[in-house]
Amino acid sequence: MTGTPDVKTIKDQQRALWDAIADGWISSMDIFERGAATVTGELLRLAAVHPGQRVLDIATGLGEPALSAARRVGPEGHVVATDISPAMLAAARRRCAGAGIDFRPADVESPGLPEQPFDVVLSRFGLMFAVDPVAALRAAYRLLVPGGVLAAAVWSGPGSVPMMSVGYASVAGLLTLPAPAPGTPGPYSLADPGTLAGHLTAAGFGGVTVTECTVPFRLRDADEYVRFTRDTLPPAVAAAVTDAYGADDGQVWAEVRAAAERAAAGDNGSLEMPSTAWCVRGVRPE
Repeated sequence: MTGTPDVKTIKDQQRALWDAIADGWISSMDIFERGAATVTGELLRLAAVHPGQRVLDIATGLGEPALSAARRVGPEGHVVATDISPAMLAAARRRCAGAGIDFRPADVESPGLPEQPFDVVLSRFGLMFAVDPVAALRAAYRLLVPGGVLAAAVWSGPGSVPMMSVGYASVAGLLTLPAPAPGTPGPYSLADPGTLAGHLTAAGFGGVTVTECTVPFRLRDADEYVRFTRDTLPPAVAAAVTDAYGADDGQVWAEVRAAAERAAAGDNGSLEMPSTAWCVRGVRPE
């Protein structure tokens, strides 16, 4: 009988996936950041990040919101950014060179940092990859000074996140890929705002709020969306496309293009794919 993979196996798989896809995300970073920068701004606002603060960015990916936080805290502040993927961290270091950010390898549940050095903990689209979200939030709680603030963003359900879901769903439909097992960490695992708030409360946070944030993704055209999908497709799915279609994969990308045009609005040929995120805030009590 096949059981649920253990925690180490899941984390090893996540590390391998993000290492393998890092170059693709670098290639499409400009497309993603056009919308995601709005979320970064909201997180900085919720946490009231200001000069001189010590900030931790968990699951930083290519370096946001760490880079934006570093600009806010200035030379008297300090920003530490962690990620499970060495390839992502290497890319973030290059992208953020000169910003004074301390990049360190770590996963969301085990940051491996001294307790209570931070005024703020941020995470943009990282917490939903935690195997145990409450454990990850407790780890963040321990790293905050009393009165410190956590501000994080996660995706809503796939139907509300066309930027991330439409392309993958099109490819998965053509390949008849199975759905992830229930409880598997992934982009939509914290899509329920009530559950998300409950996790923060269980981790010890007070003053918990969850607010809806519309992420205004705008693409030049459907071809740019196809590029984004190809660049960010999980390696196993990309391999499945190659196995099924070989060099004759035009049908796959034509379907992605058509699905994007059906799902999006826009004018002058552009595509708008507004997507919903939940921005959560919690405070470590004094």
